[in-house]
Amino acid sequence: MRFKLISCEVFYREMCKAVSTSRHLIDIEFLPKGLHDIGAAGMLSRMQEAVDRVDESLYDATLLGYGLCNNGLSGLQARTIPLVLPRAHDCITLFMGSRQKYIEYFNANPGVYFKTTGWIDRGAATGDLMQLSIQQQTGMNTKLEEFIRKYGEDNGRYLYGMLGDDKHNYGQFTFIEMGVEPDSSYEEQTKMDAESRGWKFEKVAGDMELIQKMLDGDWPDEDFLVIPPGKQVIGKYDDGIVGIE
Repeated sequence: MRFKLISCEVFYREMCKAVSTSRHLIDIEFLPKGLHDIGAAGMLSRMQEAVDRVDESLYDATLLGYGLCNNGLSGLQARTIPLVLPRAHDCITLFMGSRQKYIEYFNANPGVYFKTTGWIDRGAATGDLMQLSIQQQTGMNTKLEEFIRKYGEDNGRYLYGMLGDDKHNYGQFTFIEMGVEPDSSYEEQTKMDAESRGWKFEKVAGDMELIQKMLDGDWPDEDFLVIPPGKQVIGKYDDGIVGIE
């Protein structure tokens, strides 16, 4: 079979590895990291454009290297071939290999921020994605000095504490080792980032199972949603995460 893969670039190394071992012919389009930061409507628009660019006469299905991503894929429509979407809230489920593993780890480690090679390689959103991002619009990316310059010493420090200081929400970096790392530099960089913030650091083993299953055409219903032609994705408030409308 022949598939078109549309994936966030945060999975670049993992997807390339899985494509190389898949028995199917797969063409890839990577989209910029940061689509989920521009709001659900903005992400949906970009994703639908990408789906609509696919020459569906060439493929049996379009595979999506994404989770629901803050409802950014809710409303995404399949055209004349199926869409295949992992049942995942976000990319960490795919890195962990299952949503159960992700939930268990997250519950045991509140305030954790995950890193992988893709999160380090691809960095922050750039260009128009940076200007459109929720963080940029709300001031979450603004430095303390800028808050003080705009709003005065007391108000600036208060606003920075509410919007700009990620220590309120996070206290640990966890590096997910996926087996695609060329050396230990990614782990070491994450460890140094944790030390510079006074955060905890942990390394865990990732799992390529979900990624490989998707690219191998193995789509069990408990792990993947297959959206038939003419239907669209909807977000759901249950264990299925996504459904069909």
